[in-house]
Amino acid sequence: MNIYRAHILVCNGEKCNSQNAQAIYDEFKTQIKKNKLEEELTVVQTGCIDQCSQGPVVIIYPSGVIYTMVRIEDVTEIVTEHIIRGNVVNRLLGGENINLDSVIKSLDQVDFFKRQVRIALRNCGVINPESIEEYIAYDGYQALAKVLTGMTPEQVIEVVKESGLRGRGGAGFPTGVKWEFTARAKGDQKYVCCNADEGDPGAFMDRSILEGDPHSVIEAMTIAGFAVDSNQGYIYVRAEYPIAVKRLNIAIAQAKEHGLLGKDIFGTGFNFDLEIRLGAGAFVCGEETALMTSIEGKRGEPRPRPPFPAVKGLWQKPTLLNNVESYANIPAIILKGAQWFSSIGSEKSKGTKVFAVGGKIQNTGLVEIPIGTTLREVVYEIGGGIPNGKEFKAAQIGGPSGGCIPASHVDVAIDYNSLVQLGAMMGSGGLIIMDEDTCMVDLAKFFLEFTADESCGKCPPCRIGTKRMLEILQRITDGKGTAEDIDKLEILAKNIRVSALCGLGQSAPNPILSTLRYFRNEYMAHIQDKKCLAGVCKSLMQYVINAEACRSCGICSRVCPAGCIKGEKNVPYVIDQTKCIKCGACMEKCPFKAIYKNA
Repeated sequence: MNIYRAHILVCNGEKCNSQNAQAIYDEFKTQIKKNKLEEELTVVQTGCIDQCSQGPVVIIYPSGVIYTMVRIEDVTEIVTEHIIRGNVVNRLLGGENINLDSVIKSLDQVDFFKRQVRIALRNCGVINPESIEEYIAYDGYQALAKVLTGMTPEQVIEVVKESGLRGRGGAGFPTGVKWEFTARAKGDQKYVCCNADEGDPGAFMDRSILEGDPHSVIEAMTIAGFAVDSNQGYIYVRAEYPIAVKRLNIAIAQAKEHGLLGKDIFGTGFNFDLEIRLGAGAFVCGEETALMTSIEGKRGEPRPRPPFPAVKGLWQKPTLLNNVESYANIPAIILKGAQWFSSIGSEKSKGTKVFAVGGKIQNTGLVEIPIGTTLREVVYEIGGGIPNGKEFKAAQIGGPSGGCIPASHVDVAIDYNSLVQLGAMMGSGGLIIMDEDTCMVDLAKFFLEFTADESCGKCPPCRIGTKRMLEILQRITDGKGTAEDIDKLEILAKNIRVSALCGLGQSAPNPILSTLRYFRNEYMAHIQDKKCLAGVCKSLMQYVINAEACRSCGICSRVCPAGCIKGEKNVPYVIDQTKCIKCGACMEKCPFKAIYKNA
């Protein structure tokens, strides 16, 4: 193995890859060859470093200097100035006059990472995910060795129980208890499954782990197989994650080649194998029984419970199912101990949670924080606050199945119990930040459109009920709603909650109930005043020309795609509201700011 004087790490997660990260990596290879530095330097593609707003990211080791928003044309300068001449390229650090002593040389120095505790994401952006040697160098497979050579299945399960780890896929069921149920179940064959379907809009926690640290999931599933007496596992991953699938396949092949997967692992006589199953992207297949039905080759539809999967799951055999993030915590828990993990987080919610932070916030990306961190810390200290001086209005947490937390509760501790009390839920970890320009009725409609469209159709409450609620929301946002519609929404929502077959249907009304709870005034403004307070709902707004400010230049008329703006020289122009399609092109192009939106 070569010993290089410098490593160049290039983020190659899905987000950075969409911004030419592969070409940046290739250009580094070209420049290194051109300058005859192959014996001194190596370029490594890593998984996502998770600060998506600053990608693509390049880190130079051992100096540790972090370059952000790198473009292909920057590569020559980095190699020439930094690698060859030893000069930091200041303009790629976010400032023009940065002294070498103040250059950020560690992620812990970056505001985005300072308050994070990276356990599930510990290796993402740090190692080459396609190298088992690098994973092993970072304590990889030591937990598996410890389990197989010095622990009983009962001891493994006890450690997981004592850690307080709860499922990170949505419901938050105690992981160790689930393992114990599966271990106690009677059966000649048991299975271990991983839910990597991740269908929530804007969520990419599981994808990032699989792209950046696939061996951690393989190691954890093998440990789980030993704990519950299973010799076969399946990773169910959506086909829309091609990089994750590629790296999983590489990692599985490497683990088998090194005797860490397959027959007689570590010479202990324990056998465990893994296969990948691709999902077609159906949201309902994130539900555990629908996922297992899909693995069996059938239409992905949920099954009634009980019996639960721990008793009758995949092919009617006892089955353990956790999601990617849950498994990613397991090796660290085994190596460092249950007390270490349980010392992080809150009293009833232990450890960390990964959130995909997006929406109206400065710093977007994945954040892994101790459970119990306040929403204020996430929004203002990690996220950098709301852009353009806007006010924070609410956060939608938990994806389509979650609920809204208003600004009045910005100091809530983000943990399982506190969120439920507010009408929200942890979910898989989607966290969408909204500013004052967000219409909460429109937001509820957006999420309901998603769940109604993704309903598998098996049970009437979800299949029909979500459609009826969506029709009511459409009437309200069109300005045709009535006060009775609010009562109908609440009755439908509460009935669906208790009668839908699976957890996805039961949680579909959450965005409606939480927005009604905290933003009922916006619903009533749409109904009674025929106004959208945020100026979002097109049917309730008008573009109006201020006659005093209009200079009759005609630009607005020329850019109007509907031809609804008329006027004459020296006479203010007028918009025909019966023809206006509310596109806003006129307001955007008016050089005199004479057009405004009347919500």
